[in-house]
Amino acid sequence: MAVLQVEAVRKSYPGVVALDHVDLTLEPGKIHILAGENGAGKSTLIKTLTGLVTPDEGTVLIEGQDALADHSLFSRIAYVPQELNLFPSMTVAENMFMPFHRSGFGHLTISRKAMEAEASRFIERFGIHARPGQTVSRISVSDQQLLQIARAACRDEFKVLILDEPTSSLTANETEHLFRIITTLRDSGCAIVFVSHKMEEIFSLGDTVTVLRNGRSVGTYPMDGMTEDQLIRLMSGSSVQLEEKFQPRGDIDDSDILLSVEGLTGPGFSDVSFQLRRGEILGFAGLVGAGRSEVMQTMFGYHSAKSGRCMFNGKEIPRGRTDRAVAMGMVYLSEERKHHGIFPLLSVRENISLSVLEKMKRGGIISSGKEKSIVSETIQKFDVRTSSVGKKIVFLSGGNQQKAIIGRAMARRPRILIFDEPTKGIDIGTKFQIYRIMQQLAEEGVGIILVSSEMTELQRCATRIITMYGGRTTGSFDQATTDVNTLVGAIIGATETRHVA
Repeated sequence: MAVLQVEAVRKSYPGVVALDHVDLTLEPGKIHILAGENGAGKSTLIKTLTGLVTPDEGTVLIEGQDALADHSLFSRIAYVPQELNLFPSMTVAENMFMPFHRSGFGHLTISRKAMEAEASRFIERFGIHARPGQTVSRISVSDQQLLQIARAACRDEFKVLILDEPTSSLTANETEHLFRIITTLRDSGCAIVFVSHKMEEIFSLGDTVTVLRNGRSVGTYPMDGMTEDQLIRLMSGSSVQLEEKFQPRGDIDDSDILLSVEGLTGPGFSDVSFQLRRGEILGFAGLVGAGRSEVMQTMFGYHSAKSGRCMFNGKEIPRGRTDRAVAMGMVYLSEERKHHGIFPLLSVRENISLSVLEKMKRGGIISSGKEKSIVSETIQKFDVRTSSVGKKIVFLSGGNQQKAIIGRAMARRPRILIFDEPTKGIDIGTKFQIYRIMQQLAEEGVGIILVSSEMTELQRCATRIITMYGGRTTGSFDQATTDVNTLVGAIIGATETRHVA
């Protein structure tokens, strides 16, 4: 019998139908992939499966019982969100069993010894490198992710585990360990819903896949025999050229240096030197923790450098001065889009126009006409899909949020644009849109730095690739003449520093 069954579920919001008679059936002991582009309806469906959203129409059956009539049945569905959702100042054991009444520790007095003893069982089962009494803020991101799964699995009644982009902040080894845990849970009879935009993960783990497109079920298919091209076509309704390259076309003048970084040392990295040429896409490759983001944030002034300097068109960027970096023409787009990119409580219009308020002033007052013109032009140019410019940006898909942020940055007409993991959590169709935007900007003369953990992304877009390991650069490579094994060797510290580009 199906452990969870959704039939003809419909959910609408003002101006948009989020789910249009969607069906989903989960079998025990199977990993079920939920696939679809950003905005396809995956988030709304997950909220429906967990009882956070009540559908306008349709049924949700959990082990054959009507969950919409008996909300307590949703306790059998465990959900691990993409963003870490823990109490960092509390211990591993406390986080695992919160709220205490749910886990059997909800008495007037709580035995810490008993709680930590019980937590030890799950720590060992899930391979978490932590002690029960250790504060969560002191354990690694990967162990925090495993702790979230253990917290979900410690309830005896849970039958379904929903994992939303669980590997977005993990290294390759950490991802491999997580996959072993997931397959162990599957083999124990748990039904698992796995949401990911990474094709290698989908094809490595999935038993079946349900595809959503524009709020509708396209269908449910066995993964056995499915090809990447077929899945992309089902998700997008069109074909994507998987081998397409996005390096800027045309010659790049090696002597036209936009940015020169000399011996830069800061938090988590030391003695980093490189040059960025006008009109090129310079890739930065490395493992999580290699220091790539720290280098970018220090260049931009978010951190203050201990030594070294950054020369922008021959002028030094003052240390720790983001305002001067922006004024000189540099923009940094953080990988933490939700925390350092968007203003979630503001509208799409406000998010786009904030960076260019001075351009919209007329006699010291913001001109609504100028604002409307700039925002409309940005939305059209960068294909930001929204039902209204007045809609809060937090309600847009991740891909459309990212395109709005890029549009906001380009409204300032920067000369250097730093993309830090720009396609994190974004579907492949929107990824390709962002690649084309980067290519076009580079061809217009913008110098672009692309920090990415996806080697295929760097190979598609970058003209040169700088590799980092342990806070130091280990090589500079011409992408066109370098094989992937050489690059991988450099990012794991197996290759001596090389400069071949």
